[in-house]
Order: sequence, then structure tokens, then C-alpha cells
Amino acid sequence: MEKKNPQNSDYVVIKAIDDGVSVIGLTRGSDTRFHHSEKLDKGEVLIAQFTEHTSAIKIRGNAKILTQFGEVESETRK
Repeated sequence: MEKKNPQNSDYVVIKAIDDGVSVIGLTRGSDTRFHHSEKLDKGEVLIAQFTEHTSAIKIRGNAKILTQFGEVESETRK
């Protein structure tokens, strides 16, 4: 598997629509674990990058997510 150059890694933009949006980075490898988390309040924006250590990003709460593939909104539980 070819390693990506950090400058060419994929980015996502996460904008909190409501207070208390959680953004959690998950590790890469045979044992997936949480390795980083952030809390965003309404209007805050986080730009996250997939790296050799981060293989997935979990978002909890009401947020707008922008990727190279398009835009999606997460929702709060009802």
C-alpha cells in the first residue's frame, strides 16, 4: 500500500450548526481506537485531515460536513 504524502491527504470541513458537536478521530490499524476529540459550539469550524494515524472521523450532533465528494449534514438524536 502506498503511503500518502501529508500535503496530499484528504481534508474535511466540519461546521457546527448547534452547540456541543463532538468530532472524534479514530486510529488506523488492526485495533481501531479513539485518539482525539473536539467539542464545537454553534458556528465553529474544524478542518480535519486524514493521516497515517487517522482513518476515520466520527461526528455527533448537528453539523455540516464538507468533503471533496460533496456536502452532508449530521443530525442530533431525536
